Amino acid sequence: MTRVLVLFAHPCEESFSAALKSTVVETLTARGWDVDLCDLYAESFDPVMTAAERRGYHVVPENCGPVQSHVDRLRAAEALIFVFPVWNFGFPAILKGYLDRVFLPGVSFRLENGLVAPALTHIRKMGAVTTYGATRWRAFLASDPPRRVIKRALWFVARPDKMIYMALHDMNRATPARRADYLARVQRAMEHF
Repeated sequence: MTRVLVLFAHPCEESFSAALKSTVVETLTARGWDVDLCDLYAESFDPVMTAAERRGYHVVPENCGPVQSHVDRLRAAEALIFVFPVWNFGFPAILKGYLDRVFLPGVSFRLENGLVAPALTHIRKMGAVTTYGATRWRAFLASDPPRRVIKRALWFVARPDKMIYMALHDMNRATPARRADYLARVQRAMEHF
């Protein structure tokens, strides 16, 4: 049984992002996966790194103390899926704060002779399911930071065997049919993830 950590970042349960999260969780659960849903807003995750955390950022393993439960969940996972909307060409602040506070030295990477080495190599599959208010072209012109972070920086610290990045662009003008089609594509992707 594969253990997957699903990181969900949207404050509204009636949102399309919540429907995407439900599709991901329900499909993987039906496949027999052990799903750990981390709903950052529902769990009231604090995205703000304190001065003390920053000063102790490189002190391993003590740096994990303030977020130990989240570190433990990340370390227990064999797969990682992010479900979030892209806002202002970036992650929701709560998700960015999660990455800053939980993807720590000794957790997601190691420093070896001043160079970064991957430390999340137990993550064999990684994916993102997201929406953009912007068109694909506008996201491209803005360099698409979320796609780059997930497909390059996070890929580097995990080196997963399988990686997917699914996006519905131009969400502000997406018809019900386009949304339904995207939900169906997400379900099919999770059936083969």
